[in-house]
Amino acid sequence: MMRINLNKMMANDSFSIFRSAVIVKTVFVQILVFFSGLSISAQEQLSKTEAITITLENNYGIAVADNQVSIAENNSGILNSGYLPSVFGLAGMSYSLQDQVTDRDDGQSFELNNAKSEGYNASINLEYTLFDGLGRLYNFKRLKEEYNLSKLEARETIENTLIQLFSVYYEVARLTENEQILKQTLDISRNRVTRADYRFEYGQNTKLEVLNAQVDVASDSISLLNIRQQLANTKRDLNVILARDLKADFEVDTLVTFIPKIELENLIDLAQENNVRLLQSEAAITLSDYDIKTSKARFLPSIGLTGSYGWNESITPASAFFTGSTRQTTGFQAGLNLRWNLFDGGSTITQFKNAQIQQDNQKILKQQIALEVKRDIANALGNYENSLEIYEIQEQNVITNANNFERSKERFNLGQITSIEFRQAQINLINAKTNKNFAKYEAKLAELQLLQQIGQLLNIEF
Repeated sequence: MMRINLNKMMANDSFSIFRSAVIVKTVFVQILVFFSGLSISAQEQLSKTEAITITLENNYGIAVADNQVSIAENNSGILNSGYLPSVFGLAGMSYSLQDQVTDRDDGQSFELNNAKSEGYNASINLEYTLFDGLGRLYNFKRLKEEYNLSKLEARETIENTLIQLFSVYYEVARLTENEQILKQTLDISRNRVTRADYRFEYGQNTKLEVLNAQVDVASDSISLLNIRQQLANTKRDLNVILARDLKADFEVDTLVTFIPKIELENLIDLAQENNVRLLQSEAAITLSDYDIKTSKARFLPSIGLTGSYGWNESITPASAFFTGSTRQTTGFQAGLNLRWNLFDGGSTITQFKNAQIQQDNQKILKQQIALEVKRDIANALGNYENSLEIYEIQEQNVITNANNFERSKERFNLGQITSIEFRQAQINLINAKTNKNFAKYEAKLAELQLLQQIGQLLNIEF
């Protein structure tokens, strides 16, 4: 009998130590949650439209893409077309110092030492190509098409950046809603501790019920701390995309709306006309066509115009037959020239054939891209419809678990179920709500990815 009492005493001591450790841990975690909550003050309300505006203005990747478009625009201008003449100035001088000996027919000789000659010239010159087999024309058109292609590439960069933006934006929204769920859960767990303490004082339950409630408070507090840390990290990720101060705090819009099905179907019908990859492939074919025409232009002659206005002065020393003189000339010169490469070793023919092959390659690639785009649209549409269906199921699941939790709460307060069963109902409701949030934002991202595939991402209101 003494042994049994001793075992009970040892068990009670161990139980007390366990209880004390749990209480200390619970208080510590609650203090952390309290102080972390103090850091939340008035925050910027970052709407989706504002996030897009800031991204378009600040994002580094978009800024680089815009600069590339500016370069292509400069290249496609008249100043880079070859249609304007070339005007340049030339100037020079010459100087010589010589000793001269001249033998004359009458047997006499003439010797001149340190004979100095000087020459000076300056001119303004003009060169202009009148005709080059239309190569200049097709090259100019090619530069224009390259500018259009650069705009399509910039559009693709913007679309990819917006998808990245909203993948992080909606993650912030999801974590924000999950934080609210865990805060509510923690409040319920704290109320449960209070009720368990009262019931224990009146002898309606054991101390184990109180400790279980305190353990759940500690667990919920830790979960809340973790979700807040994830939220802070994700906000910094979003600030990187927005290219602004990482310390900037904000709240996001958690409202999500979906495009009506009939409107989405109409947009899908226009996918072949608006998909950026297909438009880029068509631009590549156009560029290859201009390459062929430019190569053919090399078979034709080129005609050029030259002109100059110049001044020349020459100073010559005296010689055996002439006295020294100074001569100046000014005047205008003009001329036409024709150049026709009858045979250049075969480089022009080779270039022409390669340009034709390259165009064939671009047409083959367009067929491949068209097939891939159809697949991507079908996959994106399937993912979107599946995500929407999952979201609807999760919404119903939340309703079911909420009803189950309320009934479990009533029965728990009446002492008809254990704290473990109550806690399981609570966990089921938490999981249902967080799963619903995840499904909601996954469905919205799937919709945005579908809009990107059909080329409508930049044409909708967020």
